[in-house]
Amino acid sequence: MSSLKSGVLTLGDAMITLNPQQTGPLRFVNHFERKVGGAELNFAIGCARLGIRVKWLSRLGNDEFGKVIYNFARGEGVDMGDVAFVPGHPTSLNFKEIRDDGSGKTFYYRHQSPILTLKPEDITEKMFNGIDLVHLTGVFLAIDPMNIHIAKRVMEFARKKDIRVSFDPNIRLKLWSIEEARAVYSEVFPYVDILLTGLDEIKSITGNDSEVFLAEFAKENNIEQLVIKDGEHGSKLYTKGRWHKKEAFPVIPVDTVGAGDGYDAGYIYGYLHDLSIEERLTFANAVGAIVTTVSGDNEGLPYLDEVLPFIHNEIVIER
Repeated sequence: MSSLKSGVLTLGDAMITLNPQQTGPLRFVNHFERKVGGAELNFAIGCARLGIRVKWLSRLGNDEFGKVIYNFARGEGVDMGDVAFVPGHPTSLNFKEIRDDGSGKTFYYRHQSPILTLKPEDITEKMFNGIDLVHLTGVFLAIDPMNIHIAKRVMEFARKKDIRVSFDPNIRLKLWSIEEARAVYSEVFPYVDILLTGLDEIKSITGNDSEVFLAEFAKENNIEQLVIKDGEHGSKLYTKGRWHKKEAFPVIPVDTVGAGDGYDAGYIYGYLHDLSIEERLTFANAVGAIVTTVSGDNEGLPYLDEVLPFIHNEIVIER
């Protein structure tokens, strides 16, 4: 599998993630480690590491944290030409809390997020030059009800230029209710060519996770490829009237954050490289599995030369 310089466009918020250096309630935590996070940015980084040309559209605070995110993403090879710094809107933050039993919570501080300054009229046709696929997620839609208008403008440009659209619902119930999510998703699904969703997510959205029901759901919405991610149980794809399944790779997970974003990047890599359905699912499962073996939102996203040996169970010579 050689690298293909296909163009992918994604858009969304990013934030500084502050991870506690000790377990327990945040009020007793004095030290944190600064990281960079955000579903769409994780996806973009995953694509870049696999050799895909990827553009991230966003807004960042004109502050030190905004510069951290910008420099980090640019260093990963993400095209930042459509990212702007916004004064008066602080870069979003989130703090993680980890309890002794391994459970945790996330606390978001994204009031007046810079992404709120992005307007439909900021989306221009020239942004889609050289783009083969647009990837959106439900996180961006959940941040503000008006973001559906931005997403629709993006998807309408994509349709006009015959660009494929992939979508990951990526439900965040701390940002909106499932009823609000369903209403917005119903406006998005008719534009979607590739739906990448967790099994629990699609059941929350539709109320049913049976293969017969989901096949009908895909047909009703003209979804060309319905991809179901199911963690340790692998993943499956419904396309052209058939289900295709591939088992997961056995790994000992350390941190599952970002695994879904990694899977998405892996699947899109396979799609853009015209891999067979079996190869596509295998590749995406491998990327998702590798991500879980490293702690962090995007630290575990692999490079292409790490994925292929993993798939083939090759021994990598260290020295």
